[in-house]
Amino acid sequence: MEHRIVGPGPYRATRLWNETVELFRTKMPLRKHRCRFKSYERCFTAAEAVDWLHELLRRSQNFGPEVTRKQTVQLLKKFLKNHVIEDIKGKWGQEDFEDNRHLYRFPPSSPLRPYPKRPPYQKDVIKFPEWDDPLPGTSQENIPVRPVVMNSEMWYKRHSIAIGEVPACRLVHRRQLTEANVEELWKTMTLSYLQKILGLDSLEEVLNVNLVNSKFIIHNVYSVSNQGVVILDDKSKELPHWVLSAMKCLANWPNCSDLKQPMYLGFEKDVFKTIADYYGHLKEPLLTFHLFDAFVSVLGLLQKEKMAIEAFQVCCLLLPPENRRKLQLLMRMMARICLNKEMPPLCDGFGTRTLMVQTFSHCILCSKDEVDLDDLLAARLVTFLMDNYQEILKVPLALQTSIEERVAHLRRVQFQKSYPEVYQERFPTPESEALLFPEKPKAKPQLLMWALKNPFQPFQRTRSFRM
Repeated sequence: MEHRIVGPGPYRATRLWNETVELFRTKMPLRKHRCRFKSYERCFTAAEAVDWLHELLRRSQNFGPEVTRKQTVQLLKKFLKNHVIEDIKGKWGQEDFEDNRHLYRFPPSSPLRPYPKRPPYQKDVIKFPEWDDPLPGTSQENIPVRPVVMNSEMWYKRHSIAIGEVPACRLVHRRQLTEANVEELWKTMTLSYLQKILGLDSLEEVLNVNLVNSKFIIHNVYSVSNQGVVILDDKSKELPHWVLSAMKCLANWPNCSDLKQPMYLGFEKDVFKTIADYYGHLKEPLLTFHLFDAFVSVLGLLQKEKMAIEAFQVCCLLLPPENRRKLQLLMRMMARICLNKEMPPLCDGFGTRTLMVQTFSHCILCSKDEVDLDDLLAARLVTFLMDNYQEILKVPLALQTSIEERVAHLRRVQFQKSYPEVYQERFPTPESEALLFPEKPKAKPQLLMWALKNPFQPFQRTRSFRM
């Protein structure tokens, strides 16, 4: 019973569904069962299916050991709805599957899901201006020229240009490196960096690059506090004060310095429910709908932890600043609650860590369209985020350095072409340095005593060449 690792790439959720269905149909043990004085061949009970599939999912590196039995039942309900299984009488199409002794079987054929066809995204790239590009509304014909008195010298110059001996002069418009150029550079290099980590030929099937906002990337890199949390310019997009106070209360439990109300038995459960209700009613998940495929694709790299963290760092830079801030505060609270040994149980049926994952996974990652594995994928991602949130929500230093160096290089080239003489004085070339600072003659090395064959042998006069 092995689950093949499904790596990053387009349609990873669909590939995972097909892989799980194939394993379930081919490996699930079937045997003879009796129900109401009648025997049925090659079938299984609902409880047997839950036991077997739960073990498969927990041992799979695509889902991990955090998968609960309740999630397995939810997946089998979707199997029944999509006719992966049917009851012993051939009924299917509804999610009325329960963990009991009811008998089920496989239909004769269970078609796998086809991969969705998406229109190719048109990438709108801002072109960097060339040095000889004319400004809008200008042309060579409309350049104002002073009247010139024709004489023999001017006639000779014009004649030389006409016959091709001297090239004609053209007006060159030198432009500045605009803010739009810098923003497009940040966007292009960030997406290229993500594509390289994922090892894909293109990001078209994983991400709509037209929806990537370069201003979000720059804001998430530079507008941060000393703790690395994003600072918002628009304060109306901040977390409500009562939600932020509730999160601080649980994150610092039992030292709630901001708390002005008296605590009572079960107070921490009510505070937790308040936070869960707020995040559960968000209109869009924190990782946004259009980035769902990108984050699911990165989940295929979890076997290479360092590479997965780096890919998640880049994906989180693409988030709107308000989403990134909410995610940072939420993950910090979840991690502190899980590590706090003084925190009372917040739920009788689940452990604290499992409760955190089950409560907030849907508000962090979910798909706009129906994806049957989104609950399991979201739980897998949130588990990894909790364990590595400090690294994942950092700005990738290598990416930031490479982009800043590229921007500095382009500005230096712009300055060089605009002011060549000043540039030569400030940034001399090796040739100009050689003229200003000529190389000094090298001193001959002194003769060392131990360089002689016999340094202490007395001098002997050799034979003279004179006859």
